[in-house]
Amino acid sequence: MGKIEGIEIQNYGVLKHIVLGKTRTRQNERVLGNLVAIIGPSGNGKSTLADAFGFIADCLEIGVEAACDSNNRGGFERLVSQGATEPIRFELYYRESSNTRPITYELEIDLDQSGRPYVKMERLRQRLEKHGWPRSFMYLQNGSGYAFEGNDDGGQDDDGSITGKKIEVQLSDVRRPAIVTLGAMKQYDRIEKFLNFLRSWYLCYFSPDAARRLQTAAPQAYLDRIGSNINNVAQYMYRENRKDFEKVLAEIQSKLPGIEKIEPQRFENGQMMLRFYEQGFTQPFYSQRMSDGTLKLFAYYLLLHEKNPRQLVFIEEPENGLYHHYLGELAEEMRENVGKGFSKQLFVTTHSPFFVNSLGPDDVWVLTKGADGYSSVKRASEYTFVKELAEEGVTIGDMWYSKYFESTEE
Repeated sequence: MGKIEGIEIQNYGVLKHIVLGKTRTRQNERVLGNLVAIIGPSGNGKSTLADAFGFIADCLEIGVEAACDSNNRGGFERLVSQGATEPIRFELYYRESSNTRPITYELEIDLDQSGRPYVKMERLRQRLEKHGWPRSFMYLQNGSGYAFEGNDDGGQDDDGSITGKKIEVQLSDVRRPAIVTLGAMKQYDRIEKFLNFLRSWYLCYFSPDAARRLQTAAPQAYLDRIGSNINNVAQYMYRENRKDFEKVLAEIQSKLPGIEKIEPQRFENGQMMLRFYEQGFTQPFYSQRMSDGTLKLFAYYLLLHEKNPRQLVFIEEPENGLYHHYLGELAEEMRENVGKGFSKQLFVTTHSPFFVNSLGPDDVWVLTKGADGYSSVKRASEYTFVKELAEEGVTIGDMWYSKYFESTEE
């Protein structure tokens, strides 16, 4: 369990400095909701924001140097904001549940003397009590620093005062975040839990062509980033609990247009294929023959019905390839699915006013680009005209379509 209540990004492409939600230094801001939709014209930074989440995930998996080159990022020099002299910096404000004290994670990435990306600074902070200034329980600069053992106590104030057991740390690899190394050690319980949260992120880059590939008979609990293992996930759900799986299929098929029934077919080699029964046809179609839109919707609904869901999911432009009338239902399903607790959080970038019309002003964030070429972000509910128009029955998507957010400066 857990979710991000706020995120700050500095010097990452057009995101010179943006803040969404509540952070350590912005305690008066409202926390991010369980569904966060980001809108804005093309070129205003939506894809860059999505990639920032992917970049953090890649840093954990393959290290910061490889992450800078992965996914066509082009290296550190192309990632960092033009003219920036400071490092790329991220700050995550995280809470595991309503009863736990928030944790702040800070990560700075810069070039070393050899011109290679490395972790310049990394810090984890948490208050020892319900109120008070947070103490650092992990802090490293250039691979050297300290960490505190234990689960919920221990830390060092900025003035040097210490509570708990402090361990000096010296990393041999400064191109991999310290939480990856320390989070593998049981004595650092808090670091381990936070690392598990970060590793539970799912960045969706669904590809219908990839979903049509016939995979080997290997049941898998979760969809991969492109959805190439969609039948393997169905096979896993079928094997683990057939009754629940059939219930999920029945619920999903009610959301897919023109689909009367979905059922699994298990082959002798152990592989599982999904059969889709369409209205007007007596013979079923297998997933390889289904339309892009049907496969995409099925993957989204399958993702929303995971038994043990990933804690953070980021989807870019779910409207691509989908009929616009389906988008409102999809947005409503997403809002209902994430609920109000701490089990799941969903970030979505979109160009679709039909999708946004099903969301509330607090769910939507607007990215705009200034005269300096850098982006800023603001919650839709913070625009003064939104409340007035909403009281008249105007939806957020219609406001956006009518260019209210583009023409109004506040």
